[in-house]
Parts: sequence; C-alpha cells; structure tokens
Amino acid sequence: MKTLQNSVKRSSSLRSCLCLLSLFVVPAFAGCQRHGHTSDPNLRRIDEMLDSQLPTGTPKSRVTFYLSSQGFPLQNATDLHDVVAIVHHVDTDTLQPATARVTFHFDTSDNLKSYELVAAGSASRP
Repeated sequence: MKTLQNSVKRSSSLRSCLCLLSLFVVPAFAGCQRHGHTSDPNLRRIDEMLDSQLPTGTPKSRVTFYLSSQGFPLQNATDLHDVVAIVHHVDTDTLQPATARVTFHFDTSDNLKSYELVAAGSASRP
C-alpha cells in the first residue's frame, strides 16, 4: 500500500514538473519557429518592413498599391501569381542602404501567400 502511495506521489510530481516545463519550453520553441524570408542579415530591415506592412493574406491589389506608393519599381514576373519588385531601404541604425529583389507569391484568390528576398545591386535604383 505504501509503495502504491509513493508511486502515485512520484507520478503526480512528475506530471507537475512536465506541465511547468512545458510552460517555458513550448513558447521558446514557438518563438524559434518564426523565421524571416531571407537569411541575409543586410535585408533584415526590409523583411521586417514588408512583414509589418504586407502580412500573409494581403490582397494583390493592396501589395501593388503599397509598392507603387513607396516608389518601388515592379519587374516582369515569370508566374501570373507572382509580383516582383525592387525594394530599397536605409537602415536607420547603421545608415546603410539595402536593396532587395522581392518576389511576392499569391494564391488563386490573389491573396499573399509568401514572399522571398534576395540581395539586388544598388544600380537598380531608378
């Protein structure tokens, strides 16, 4: 009987520890899962700007309006569900300019699915 009580106490303690541990571990992994659209640290600010202004699900018309209103030139895309633009940004912390070629991918309803950035030469500036 005493062995059963000890076993139940250990089991209960183990469950409590696992629950407490999950409160700290799960949010940490959730935070790690968020990743940018580029691995280039020089394009991080452009990625943050686009992510805040054009979240997933944004209509294509809103994306193209935003790009044109910011003076970012559009380029020809090979896919009908893509929009390609040259995006310029000056990092206000470092005062370093960055230029990216951004490909926006849309679903069949013309809502933004994702986008990807690659470094582009500064000569692309109009």
